[in-house]
Parts: sequence; structure tokens; C-alpha cells
Amino acid sequence: MWRQLLPVGRDAASGGYRRFAWTGADSDCRSWFEEQARSRRLAYEVDRNGNQWAWLGDPARGDAVVTGSHLDSVPDGGAFDGPLGVVSAFAALDELRHRGVRSARPLGIVNFGDEEGARFGLACVGSRLTAGVLTAEQAHRLTDADGITLPRAMEAAGYDPDAIGADPERLDRIGAFVELHVEQGRALDLSGDRIGIASAIWPHGRWRFDFRGEANHAGTTRLADRRDPMLSYAETVLAARREAELAGAVATFGKIAVEPNGVNAIPSLVRGWLDSRAADQERLDAVVGGVEKAARAHAAAHGVDLGVERESFTPVVEFDHALRDELARILGTGTDLTVPVLGTGAGHDAGILSGRVPTAMLFVRNPTGVSHSPAEYATEDDCVAGVLALADVLEGLART
Repeated sequence: MWRQLLPVGRDAASGGYRRFAWTGADSDCRSWFEEQARSRRLAYEVDRNGNQWAWLGDPARGDAVVTGSHLDSVPDGGAFDGPLGVVSAFAALDELRHRGVRSARPLGIVNFGDEEGARFGLACVGSRLTAGVLTAEQAHRLTDADGITLPRAMEAAGYDPDAIGADPERLDRIGAFVELHVEQGRALDLSGDRIGIASAIWPHGRWRFDFRGEANHAGTTRLADRRDPMLSYAETVLAARREAELAGAVATFGKIAVEPNGVNAIPSLVRGWLDSRAADQERLDAVVGGVEKAARAHAAAHGVDLGVERESFTPVVEFDHALRDELARILGTGTDLTVPVLGTGAGHDAGILSGRVPTAMLFVRNPTGVSHSPAEYATEDDCVAGVLALADVLEGLART
């Protein structure tokens, strides 16, 4: 399975992946998922929001144990973020069949669409729509960098954009959702553990900072006469780093758009996107508030106008404690080992669903600690350990 997926959407120059929602690479990934489901004689379906499902047993019972993740990527992302959870889900089902496990509950595997938000700027679109966190009206207003709307992109890919929206009937099928994911950090590498259990997802969000100055000639305009928004933006980037360090949080300006974007032109607009995450809401508010305060001061000093808009936000997500404890019990049975419980600053579909169904997450060790990059990595032995841990969890939950 891994060899089949590996070349899909891979950029030859960077070595990273460009599997953006409703593109050709995304279509190839979706075809792969359908093929895996049908080759295992699973009931295959696509829901109203374009999420793919594969079922063993009748999900209408309403107590299904579901696992999976996503197959899309960030720009030039790594091979493991998302796909590891989907590949491991199919492999875990194969393992259960090899063990001869007879499940008392339906089992499901899911590929959520547009988790990374790389194309339309909003993460977890598929699961947000399903959970009713994102309305159809809001989704219809999403556009990519080329001005193509989400409905137009879905329609071009062969899906009905008029059908999207909350899907409570589908969520009612799920008794528990467990997402396996490569760790996006080095906690397991530092502790020497192959597998971890998620405790919570840090609150996080994305804010757009629009610095508006005055376009002018780069060679003839005196420094004293300039209203250069790039200066205010650059100082704000440094301020974000300082505020994050003070709060023990993280803050990143990772995307920028400049107008008119000419080498010999002073910009009229610099638009930067801030991603910030912290262990609790108070610290996150302190970071974002501090960054905005600094940005306004720097903008005023350079005669630049500033607009700040929050584009997305996810509050702290505490995973279901009873399910989390059950995972720890299952994985600790017959061994003296304890499975570490970790917090994470990364958002996931499991976090979106947590408000509607009991959810939990398993992490697989990432020795580099690198994610959203071609350097993202997990050893084959650790991936196998993740599959076996997921199989143990599915078996334990499906028999109860």
C-alpha cells in the first residue's frame, strides 16, 4: 500500500507532496482508497461532503468503531502526515482478519477530505462540514489562490457542491473514532517510546494581517518619504517570535502575499498569515494580543494602515477521557510498559469530531521531529508497531 501511494502527487524538484483538495493528485489518492476498500470486500461510500468511508458490518447499528485520517497534504509536505493513519487503518483490519477476530461492532475506515486546508485556507473542511462546525454557506465562499471557489472545484472533480452540509445521521453511526498519526514533534523520540496517546489538542488559529502602505519607485523615493508596509511586517514577524517565547507557545508567519510584488517597487500591500498555538487559551490570547499590539505600533511608526482578521480558530480539545483511558488499558494489557500521554499543537479531524463523538488519537514516533516537510519520517518498525497498536485498540473496542 505504501509503495502505491508514495509517488502520488510528489514533486520531483522538492521531494515533497502537493496533494491539494479536488485536484488530480487528490483524485488519484481517492481512487487508491476506493480500490483498497473494494479489494477487502468492504462496503464503500462517499458522503455528501466528499469524505470516503469503508465499512465492515452494518454501520446503521450506531456503535461503529471508526479509524482513519486524511490523504491530502500541505504544500511540499511529507509522506506520513495523514496517509500513515489511512494506510495503518487498512493494515490493522488485515491484522484483525489474520487473528480471526470476530467483531461485535461495525468497523469503519475514513478518509476525510481537505484536512490540511492547503488550497482553500481552512483546515479540516470535510470533517467541519460533517460536524456542522462549518456551514454550507461558509464553505461556498471559500476560494483558492486562483479565485476558484470550493463549489466549482468540487463540481470539476465530479462531486455535487449543493449537497454539502452537516451530516448528523452519519455521525450517529460512530460509537468511537480513533485516529493514528505520525507525531509532529520529538516527545516520543526523546522518551524512547514507539507509541503515544493524545491527551488534548492545543487551542490554535490563523490570523491575517494586512499592512497597507503606498506603492512607489524603489530607486527614486527617499527613505524618509516612504510608507513601506514591508518594514512593519518584518518587525511584526520578530515580535511574534518574542511573544511566543515569553508565553511558552508557538507563533509563525509562514505565508505572505505582496502587491505589486515587483523587485523595483515599494509594496502597497503586505499580507501575512499568523499561525499561533498554545497549551491553553490564556497563553494563546496573550501571544496574539501581543503580536497585534506590536504590529499596530510598527504600522503607525511607518505611516501604514493595518487590518487584522481571524480566519479560523479551534479552542482546546480534550479527548474523551474514558476512551483515552481505555486505549491505555488495552495497550498496557500483558505488559509492564506504560504508553505516554502527550499533548499536541497540531489540529486533526479527530479534534473536530470530538464535540460530537468520543474520539482518541495514537501517535507513532517521528525520530526527526519534522513534519509538514519532505524530511518527515517514521521507521518501518515503528510504523508496524503503530499498526499492531491500532489493531489491538480496534479489537479491544470492537469486542465491548
